[in-house]
Amino acid sequence: MTDPDPAEVAAIRRLESADLWGHPKGVYFLAATEAWERFSFYGMRTLLILYMVQELLLPGHVENVAGMDWFRPFIESIFGTLSDQAFASQLFGLYAGFVYFTPLIGGWLADRWLGAKTTVMIGIALMGAGHILMVWEESFLLALLFLVLGSGALKGNVAAQVGHLYPQRDEARRSKGFTIFSTGINIGAIIGPLVCGWLAQRYGWHAGFGTAGGVMALAGIAYILGLPHFAEDRIHRSGDGTPALSTSERTTLGFVLLILAIALFWSLAFDQMFNVGLLWVAEGVALDTSFGTVPVPWFGSEDSFASVVVVPILLGLWSSREKRGRPVGDFEKIATGSVIMALSIGTLGLGAALAGDDGKASILFPLIAFFLSGTSFMYVWPTMLAMVSRRAPRAINARMMAAAYLVAFVSNIVAGFLARFYEPLGPAGFFAMMAVISLTGALLVFLFGRRIDRRLDALDEEQAAAAAQPAFSPAAP
Repeated sequence: MTDPDPAEVAAIRRLESADLWGHPKGVYFLAATEAWERFSFYGMRTLLILYMVQELLLPGHVENVAGMDWFRPFIESIFGTLSDQAFASQLFGLYAGFVYFTPLIGGWLADRWLGAKTTVMIGIALMGAGHILMVWEESFLLALLFLVLGSGALKGNVAAQVGHLYPQRDEARRSKGFTIFSTGINIGAIIGPLVCGWLAQRYGWHAGFGTAGGVMALAGIAYILGLPHFAEDRIHRSGDGTPALSTSERTTLGFVLLILAIALFWSLAFDQMFNVGLLWVAEGVALDTSFGTVPVPWFGSEDSFASVVVVPILLGLWSSREKRGRPVGDFEKIATGSVIMALSIGTLGLGAALAGDDGKASILFPLIAFFLSGTSFMYVWPTMLAMVSRRAPRAINARMMAAAYLVAFVSNIVAGFLARFYEPLGPAGFFAMMAVISLTGALLVFLFGRRIDRRLDALDEEQAAAAAQPAFSPAAP
C-alpha cells in the first residue's frame, strides 16, 4: 500500500477543523475573489470595443496612445489594411483570445516555480494595474498587456485551488464546492457590466474602467483574507514529459480534437456577439425607453443572466427526456446550441433588416438575441468540457482540458478577423453570415456526430479491455 498523499491528508484535516456549512472556508473566499475578478473582467470587456470605436481611435485621441504609431502598422502587416472598426474588432479579438491562452502559462508557472498563491497574487496586481491604466489614453496598450498577463496568472490557478481543498476521492463534495465557486463567477459576470456600463454612460468611459480597477482591490482583499484557509501549494519542479499513448488512445485524441474543431463554429458566432454585436446595438438600436437610455454593456449582463436562469429549465427538460427513454446526447446538445446561436445572431440581422426610417431597430431584437446567446452557451460549453473530460486519454486528460479553452483563444482571434466584413456587408448581411457559420457547426454534428460517438464508445471499450489485461512480466534469469 502506498503512503497517503500529504496534500490529501492536509485537506482532510482542514475539512474536519474548518468547515462552514459543510465546506472548507477557503472555497467561500475563493468564490468571493472570483466574483470580484469577474465583475472587473466582464465590466471592462463590455466597454472595450465601444470605447475604441467611439472615442479612442478617433482623431484627437489615437495620437495620444503610446506605441500606437508602430503597433497598428504591425497588426496590419499580419492581417492587412484595416478600417478603424476592423482594427478595433481585431484588437478586441486578440485581447479576448490571449486571455484564454495565457492561463496555460500561468498554470505552468504555478505548478513548477511560484505556487498557486504567489501566482494568483501577481495576477490580481497585474489586472488591477491594467484596469487603472485604462483610465489614461496614453497607457491603453500597456493596460491590455497587463490585463492579459494578469488573467493568465489568475484564471486557472484560482479554480485549481478549489479542487485542492477537497480529498481526492470526495467527488460529491468537490462538485458542490465548484458549484459555490461558479456562483461567484456568475454573480460577477452579471453585475459587472451593469455597474461599469451605467457609470461609463453617466460619467464617461474612464469612470467605468476606474471602477473595474477598484473592484480588483476587493478581489485582492478577499484573497488575502482567505490565505490561511487555502491548501498548501503543490510545486513539481520536474516532470516525466508526455506519456506514450497507445494507438487506440491516439485515435481517441484525434476525435477529441475533432469535437473541439466542430465547437469552433458555434464559438465564432458567440464571440461575435461581444465584438461587432455590441457595436451594432450602440449604432443601430433605439435604446431610449420610458425608464431612460439603456447602456449597451447591459446586454452582456443579460447573456450571463440567461446562462443562469435557463439551467433548471434545461436540467428539467433533459431529465424528462431521459425518463421517457430518449436521453439527450452530448452531440444533440451541441447541435441544438449551435442552432440557438444561429437564431441569436440572426435576430440581430433581422433587426438590422427591419430597422425604421431613422435606421434604428427595436430594442426587442438585442433583448431576444442576447438571451438566446446565453442559452446556447449552456447547451454547448459545459457539454464540450464534459466530453473532453470523459473522452480524452487519462494520461493527458488535464492537458486536454486546458487545451479545450484554446477554442476560445482561436475563435476570438478569428472572430476579430471576420469582423472586417461588417462594414462591406452591412449589419444584416454580416449577421446572416455568422448565423450560417453557426448552422454549419450544427450540420457537421448532424452528419458525423453519431458516427463519432459510436467510434469513441468502441475505443473506450477497447482501452478498458486493454487496461484489464495483466501486464506481462518476464521471469528473472
